[in-house]
Amino acid sequence: MNHLVDQIKKHPDIHQAGMILCHEGIVRETSRNGKIVTGLRVAVKHDVLQKIISTYKNRPGIIDIRVEIMENQDLHVGDTIMHLVVAGDIRENVFKTMSSTLDDIKATVTHKTEYYE
Repeated sequence: MNHLVDQIKKHPDIHQAGMILCHEGIVRETSRNGKIVTGLRVAVKHDVLQKIISTYKNRPGIIDIRVEIMENQDLHVGDTIMHLVVAGDIRENVFKTMSSTLDDIKATVTHKTEYYE
Protein backbone atom coordinates (compact mmCIF):
# COMPACT_ATOMS: atom_id res chain seq x y z
CA MET A 1 0.00 0.00 0.00
CA ASN A 2 2.95 2.30 0.57
CA HIS A 3 3.53 2.64 -3.18
CA LEU A 4 -0.06 3.90 -3.61
CA VAL A 5 0.45 6.48 -0.87
CA ASP A 6 3.74 7.50 -2.49
CA GLN A 7 1.95 7.97 -5.84
CA ILE A 8 -0.68 10.14 -4.20
CA LYS A 9 1.96 12.25 -2.47
CA LYS A 10 3.37 13.08 -5.93
CA HIS A 11 0.02 14.52 -7.07
CA PRO A 12 0.42 18.19 -8.05
CA ASP A 13 -2.42 19.21 -5.72
CA ILE A 14 -1.20 17.28 -2.66
CA HIS A 15 -0.60 20.60 -0.89
CA GLN A 16 -4.41 20.89 -0.60
CA ALA A 17 -4.74 17.54 1.17
CA GLY A 18 -5.17 17.25 4.92
CA MET A 19 -5.74 13.52 5.00
CA ILE A 20 -4.82 10.28 3.27
CA LEU A 21 -7.08 7.40 4.26
CA CYS A 22 -6.09 3.80 3.54
CA HIS A 23 -8.17 0.62 3.43
CA GLU A 24 -6.77 -2.89 3.21
CA GLY A 25 -9.33 -5.62 2.68
CA ILE A 26 -8.16 -9.11 3.62
CA VAL A 27 -9.56 -12.63 3.32
CA ARG A 28 -11.35 -13.56 6.51
CA GLU A 29 -11.91 -17.09 7.75
CA THR A 30 -15.69 -16.93 7.92
CA SER A 31 -17.96 -15.87 5.05
CA ARG A 32 -21.03 -13.70 5.56
CA ASN A 33 -23.15 -16.86 5.48
CA GLY A 34 -21.12 -18.41 8.33
CA LYS A 35 -19.18 -20.97 6.29
CA ILE A 36 -15.47 -21.53 6.93
CA VAL A 37 -13.47 -20.04 4.04
CA THR A 38 -10.19 -21.55 2.91
CA GLY A 39 -9.59 -18.97 0.20
CA LEU A 40 -11.05 -16.92 -2.60
CA ARG A 41 -10.47 -15.56 -6.07
CA VAL A 42 -11.49 -12.11 -7.32
CA ALA A 43 -12.49 -11.01 -10.82
CA VAL A 44 -12.50 -7.30 -11.72
CA LYS A 45 -14.52 -5.24 -14.21
CA HIS A 46 -11.85 -2.68 -15.07
CA ASP A 47 -14.07 -0.40 -17.15
CA VAL A 48 -16.54 -0.04 -14.28
CA LEU A 49 -13.69 0.50 -11.80
CA GLN A 50 -12.29 3.37 -13.86
CA LYS A 51 -15.71 5.04 -14.05
CA ILE A 52 -16.13 4.81 -10.28
CA ILE A 53 -12.69 6.24 -9.59
CA SER A 54 -13.26 9.04 -12.07
CA THR A 55 -16.65 9.88 -10.54
CA TYR A 56 -15.40 10.00 -6.95
CA LYS A 57 -12.24 11.93 -7.82
CA ASN A 58 -14.56 14.75 -8.88
CA ARG A 59 -16.16 15.06 -5.44
CA PRO A 60 -15.48 18.29 -3.57
CA GLY A 61 -12.20 18.21 -1.67
CA ILE A 62 -10.92 14.94 -3.15
CA ILE A 63 -7.37 15.09 -4.50
CA ASP A 64 -6.78 11.52 -5.66
CA ILE A 65 -7.96 7.92 -5.36
CA ARG A 66 -5.81 4.86 -5.94
CA VAL A 67 -6.93 1.24 -5.91
CA GLU A 68 -5.19 -2.09 -6.30
CA ILE A 69 -7.13 -5.36 -6.40
CA MET A 70 -5.43 -8.75 -6.24
CA GLU A 71 -7.33 -10.29 -9.10
CA ASN A 72 -7.21 -13.69 -10.77
CA GLN A 73 -5.06 -15.33 -8.11
CA ASP A 74 -5.74 -17.78 -5.35
CA LEU A 75 -5.90 -15.89 -2.06
CA HIS A 76 -5.88 -17.47 1.38
CA VAL A 77 -7.09 -16.37 4.80
CA GLY A 78 -5.13 -13.28 5.83
CA ASP A 79 -4.07 -12.36 2.28
CA THR A 80 -4.75 -8.89 0.94
CA ILE A 81 -7.70 -8.60 -1.44
CA MET A 82 -7.65 -4.86 -2.08
CA HIS A 83 -5.92 -1.62 -1.22
CA LEU A 84 -7.90 1.60 -1.55
CA VAL A 85 -6.34 4.98 -0.80
CA VAL A 86 -8.21 8.30 -0.82
CA ALA A 87 -6.62 11.72 -0.33
CA GLY A 88 -8.56 14.89 0.29
CA ASP A 89 -8.87 18.15 2.12
CA ILE A 90 -10.88 17.33 5.26
CA ARG A 91 -11.90 14.11 6.98
CA GLU A 92 -15.62 14.49 6.28
CA ASN A 93 -14.98 14.51 2.53
CA VAL A 94 -12.37 11.75 2.68
CA PHE A 95 -14.33 9.36 4.94
CA LYS A 96 -17.52 9.79 2.89
CA THR A 97 -15.66 9.22 -0.38
CA MET A 98 -13.78 6.19 0.98
CA SER A 99 -17.02 4.58 2.12
CA SER A 100 -18.91 5.29 -1.11
CA THR A 101 -16.03 4.21 -3.35
CA LEU A 102 -15.54 0.99 -1.40
CA ASP A 103 -19.26 0.18 -1.46
CA ASP A 104 -19.48 0.76 -5.22
CA ILE A 105 -16.38 -1.30 -5.95
CA LYS A 106 -17.68 -4.21 -3.91
CA ALA A 107 -21.17 -3.97 -5.44
CA THR A 108 -20.31 -3.46 -9.11
CA VAL A 109 -16.61 -4.07 -9.82
CA THR A 110 -15.50 -7.20 -8.02
CA HIS A 111 -16.86 -10.70 -8.05
CA LYS A 112 -15.49 -13.02 -5.37
CA THR A 113 -15.52 -16.78 -5.60
CA GLU A 114 -15.09 -18.22 -2.11
CA TYR A 115 -13.68 -21.67 -1.42
CA TYR A 116 -14.91 -23.56 1.62
CA GLU A 117 -13.71 -26.44 3.77
